[in-house]
Amino acid sequence: MQNPKQTKMFLEIVGELRLLIKKEGIKAGGKLPSERVLAETLQVGRSSVREALRSLELLGLIETRRGEGTFLADFKKHQLVEVLSTFIMQQPNSQMDVNRTRMIHEEAAVAVICEEPALRQLPVWEGFLVKLQTEGAVRREDLIREMIVATENRLSLKIWFLLKQYSKIPLDVVISKEESQLVGPFLIHLMEGNEDCALPAYRQWIERIEGERME
Repeated sequence: MQNPKQTKMFLEIVGELRLLIKKEGIKAGGKLPSERVLAETLQVGRSSVREALRSLELLGLIETRRGEGTFLADFKKHQLVEVLSTFIMQQPNSQMDVNRTRMIHEEAAVAVICEEPALRQLPVWEGFLVKLQTEGAVRREDLIREMIVATENRLSLKIWFLLKQYSKIPLDVVISKEESQLVGPFLIHLMEGNEDCALPAYRQWIERIEGERME
């Protein structure tokens, strides 16, 4: 089993980076400190900083320019957002279509992770599981996002990120103790590479979340 302190650090590093960006007042286009400086400032290892930067880059929040450094991207200027709001979201069944399309990307990520041993063994999954079993402070959105980040499919991640904004299901909340009884087994199946069990477990969890929106 991985060191809980290490896995917890892996999950929190992105949040710490965002706080640093806000504190330093770094705007879109502004340059971020080097990996070495970030590691010293946040008091973590450079490998942890590198993983966090990788996740932020996959989300389109930062961009790396060879020979220049890492810069904060203007991630709000996605033309696809305007397309969705102006055209797609005007259709009667648009909400249902958005949810279904979002689920396609999420389930595809589950399948890819189950198929790839290296992805199943990423410490982030055990980190989530440890937090569920101890603190319980895991946000739904964080878990789902990390699944898609793990596939390294930038296009899928950007599409999911945009669809999530229109999905209208409560993802930006902490997983409850009762809910963790569904999420825990799902994570175990995911780490075992058991797609036949992981996908149904994941769907059951999402159905529970969607049920909250209907209440």
